[in-house]
Amino acid sequence: MEEAKKEQQQAFQEYVKQVTPTHNLALQMLKAFITGGIICVIGQCILSYCKNTMGMDAETAGSWCSLLLILLSILLTGFNIYPRITKWGGAGALVPITGFANSVAAPAIEFKKEGQVFGVGCKIFTIAGPVILFGVFTSWVLGLGYWIGSMMGFF
Repeated sequence: MEEAKKEQQQAFQEYVKQVTPTHNLALQMLKAFITGGIICVIGQCILSYCKNTMGMDAETAGSWCSLLLILLSILLTGFNIYPRITKWGGAGALVPITGFANSVAAPAIEFKKEGQVFGVGCKIFTIAGPVILFGVFTSWVLGLGYWIGSMMGFF
């Protein structure tokens, strides 16, 4: 009985080995680097254009750059292009501001068939919600620590 169980477990382990995809870490890192680099180059081109051609100051140009990158990400998500970029580039496409915009837009697009309230309204922050929550909470805790530290003369 135990021997049959061991054989079954060994067969299962071999099956898992066969169906588990193998990844080349160096290649994945290179793809992420290239993808993130392209996103950053696009952002830098927008920033330079706004500053040099449009005559904006650095802060205004940075705001426009962020807005245009977010808009581009949402449009690419809507046309189902950004998920392909993410599949190829991995973290290189998920980490920048464009990845965050994609994480908000994708569930809204996916669940729009369920209606405005139960679809879009409930599902829009399924991925981005925890990031927003912990980001706001962490900044509050750090701000409180800074305030207490400045009251005590540490800062």
